[in-house]
Amino acid sequence: MNKISVISIKGENKASIEAPELWNVKPNLNLLAQAVRVYEDRSHPGLSKVQTRGEIEITTRKIYKQKGTGGARHGARSAPIFVGGGIAHGPKGIKRVLRLPKKMKKVALNYAMNMKIGTGEVYIIDGLELLQKTSDAAKIVSQVTKGTKDKKTLKTTFILSDKNKAKEKMLRNLGDSKVINFRELNAYEVYYGGILLVDKEVLSEFGKRKEIKVDINAQKLDLKKTKTNSVKLKKVVKPKREKVTIKAPKKK
Repeated sequence: MNKISVISIKGENKASIEAPELWNVKPNLNLLAQAVRVYEDRSHPGLSKVQTRGEIEITTRKIYKQKGTGGARHGARSAPIFVGGGIAHGPKGIKRVLRLPKKMKKVALNYAMNMKIGTGEVYIIDGLELLQKTSDAAKIVSQVTKGTKDKKTLKTTFILSDKNKAKEKMLRNLGDSKVINFRELNAYEVYYGGILLVDKEVLSEFGKRKEIKVDINAQKLDLKKTKTNSVKLKKVVKPKREKVTIKAPKKK
């Protein structure tokens, strides 16, 4: 089992704890690549569209006669071969939306976290609710990135809990740092998030996320026990219609 280092808000190493069993999954690079691909595809609309030769505003007359010019045969200037003409095989504004089932998303996220823990890029911050200044958060980042060669391109991602979500205002002012709630976490943000700084309260809130199941049998009413007011209905008798015979007048 991999271990995660625990640091204080002053940047001091306190201890190390074992990673949750939730993040201990079998390696599956194909699933991780698929999750990243779906996230990138869904992050932009991709509804660009080009005009075909029938949609551009240009004259449709034949530019010169068919024969006798010595040149190639051409029709209107709206053909894709001419500058300013239509586009033959461009995007049509119809996007095929990629989707990934929820179970596969969870497995990909857990595997991405497992990879980060294995490389030592995950830290747990203890006492984040006591953080009051952005400068204190900068000390945490400097302690975590200590010893790295390329600090300019190094990224850090703060993963906050619901309890400490108000700390986002002071953490988002840090350069090359991103703040995200643990409920919005996905495989893409973990894989490309650089060093992950996880709030300690996240580990306890992960266990509280249980699916609410509705017991259908408990909602059924026992008709024998329930009292209903019986209403007697009277029969409505419709009156019979009398037959009316019309006699034809006698001929004189």
